[in-house]
Amino acid sequence: MTTFDDRERAFETKFARDEDMMFRIVSRRNKLAGLWAADKMGLSAEEADAYAQAVIQAEFEEAGDEDVIRKLLGDLTAAKVEIDDAAIRTMLDDKAVEARRQLMDPE
Repeated sequence: MTTFDDRERAFETKFARDEDMMFRIVSRRNKLAGLWAADKMGLSAEEADAYAQAVIQAEFEEAGDEDVIRKLLGDLTAAKVEIDDAAIRTMLDDKAVEARRQLMDPE
């Protein structure tokens, strides 16, 4: 093996690790967002956990955050919670920071 092959393998390994971490951060963010929305809708603890799982699953409908935002906005609006698209996007950004913190520094 050459040094170039070793470097290439190291970059591929790092890329795979980074992609896995981003997937875990987004999944954790979506769970936190689902729990936040469930609280706003007044769901019980059991219903909140189920709702958070539904938000995580919404991520897989299409690339990007639009599917999650659409789900949260639709469900919150249906539950008569006053919220707009911008507030949900801000909350998702906040939850992403929290998710990253939780995964990088698990206690």
